[in-house]
Amino acid sequence: MFSRGKLVLVLVIALTLVGFVFLRGPTPHITIKPETIFDAGGIGFTNTMITSWVVVGSMIIGLFLVTRKWDLVPSGAQNVVEAVVEALYGIIANVAGEKNGRRFFPVAATIFFFVLVSNLTSLLPIFNVIGVVTEEEHGFVMENASIGGLDIAYVELSGPGGLSGDAIDEDDADAHEQFAEAEEGGKIVGELAPLFRGPNTDINTPLALAIVSMIAVEFWGISTLGLFRYGKKFLNFSSPINFFVGMLEFISEIVRLLSFTARLFGNMFAGEVVILMFTFMTPLVLTVVFYGLEIFVGIIQAFIFCMLTVVFGVMAVTAHDEHDDHESEAQPHGEAKKLEA
Repeated sequence: MFSRGKLVLVLVIALTLVGFVFLRGPTPHITIKPETIFDAGGIGFTNTMITSWVVVGSMIIGLFLVTRKWDLVPSGAQNVVEAVVEALYGIIANVAGEKNGRRFFPVAATIFFFVLVSNLTSLLPIFNVIGVVTEEEHGFVMENASIGGLDIAYVELSGPGGLSGDAIDEDDADAHEQFAEAEEGGKIVGELAPLFRGPNTDINTPLALAIVSMIAVEFWGISTLGLFRYGKKFLNFSSPINFFVGMLEFISEIVRLLSFTARLFGNMFAGEVVILMFTFMTPLVLTVVFYGLEIFVGIIQAFIFCMLTVVFGVMAVTAHDEHDDHESEAQPHGEAKKLEA
């Protein structure tokens, strides 16, 4: 008799073998640059742009549906939304204080929810597998079919006779002959430009978010300390040492921008590559494990981006808060001197 543990192990091995033999496609084409889906007015619209619009639109529609019947005693979806927003606000207020927490929350929460929804949405099975085909002499060898009058192209999955879907590598010596043979068989050869791709796998999106975060931090600092007082952090000519420290502060602002961008982009792009490779190499089993890992990474990256924005905001206004504390401590002392006089 098999124990439960052995039975699970046998099932896992069986699913792995079935996926490896029957469900593999060709090695996916991975590119850092987002694919252009269509052009309008000389502007190329990429799949990451389209996905960003879908994410923002979905968030707006979802928020409208949840809040259109707002009850004093929350329940259902409203209860979940309120709990998440309240928990996030509590964390931000705990870091920045009640006053600054209210100032920082709109920007920090917007960044958090956009990054979170973008990361989690990117794990849907329609991402990176459905799109438009750019016909070339190399790439996937796809079957041509028609469903309800709609022409589609699809890649055949693997089987015992071939452990991967067909593809033509442009570096193959007989690539031209393979292309001619595929054309004679009525097949389509080309690369797939996915209609949907994770926004944060395009370096432009993390960079845009980092710029927004940086502008918000600088605005909080200037509005709190004043332009000239805040500017002295970067340009202080009172001494050579202070001038050097100011230059280091300016460099740190630029490095912070690059760090924000590289951290989010690197993690999400690497996750996309891992998911794609394991989906096509060992479907059904290991892919599920990495999906779980990517859910965790997506949540953590959204939280880190949000909280770093808050922390840098606190650093930008700390001098003002300390000045206020110093004045509040000095005031009673001054009043005591007047009374003594």
